[in-house]
Amino acid sequence: MYDMKAYYESESVQHAVQLRLEHPEAHIIAGGSDVLVQMREGKRAGVELISIFMLDELRGVSIDEDENIRIGSLTSFSHITKDPIIQKYINVLGEAVDQVGGPQIRNIGTIGGNTCNGVTSADSASTLHAWEAIVELTGPNGVRRIPIKDFYIKAKVVDIREGEIQTAILIPKASYENTFGFYIKYAMRNALDIATNGCSVNVRLSEDKKTFERVRVAYGVAGPIPMRAPSAEEFINGKLVTMENIEAFANKVLEDINPRDSWRASKALRQHVAVESAKRCIIESVKRAGGTL
Repeated sequence: MYDMKAYYESESVQHAVQLRLEHPEAHIIAGGSDVLVQMREGKRAGVELISIFMLDELRGVSIDEDENIRIGSLTSFSHITKDPIIQKYINVLGEAVDQVGGPQIRNIGTIGGNTCNGVTSADSASTLHAWEAIVELTGPNGVRRIPIKDFYIKAKVVDIREGEIQTAILIPKASYENTFGFYIKYAMRNALDIATNGCSVNVRLSEDKKTFERVRVAYGVAGPIPMRAPSAEEFINGKLVTMENIEAFANKVLEDINPRDSWRASKALRQHVAVESAKRCIIESVKRAGGTL
């Protein structure tokens, strides 16, 4: 059923790094919800696989010594959605990954696989960009951490270097403290479908809830890789919480995004959805932050 040349089972992170160095052409497999499907389609026929599925040290959500939220790369979507730390501080990430595929996929699919796949439609990607996530990679030279915006290089290509594996996703305290967000996935169906557009917004309001202190907005399927909309963010930060400012903010995203025409949706439709999604996401984020409109 699966055409593979060899299969190697990692016993530890360092063993996985060693296997990567010894077999540089091998593909990493975690939950397998992407890799195994692609193998059945013949896209990865005859590959070598390095499994990291048994590395329990890469599972779970915690808060580290620097108060970053640390999500192990093998943490499944289902566990992220239900985790109390996620629910308390960045519930929007749990809501976003709860829209991946169906229950079976969410039980086996991992946050690491979703990001390392490099696709712009990944349901975790826009929210992780909006929350300024940091990607942790472990390799022969130790641990390397890079902003997620630099991790994505081009369509389906990410910055994983020789011998490295992704070991965690970190959300800095400066990104999640007193911050509330909302995610909208636009697709043809409510389940088991790839996003035509994904929009994630988070806001931090002033103490009196009348001013936007900090706003972040990011998209999936608005370009070849997930992206922020800096023009919209720059416009809204420091402004009053009004519908007029929200409308202008939503239209500002058109200065940054670059969606394409495809059989799923035209560029014009994607632009329309992007503007409307930004508007709805920021309104819901304001409500979650305790503001009124």
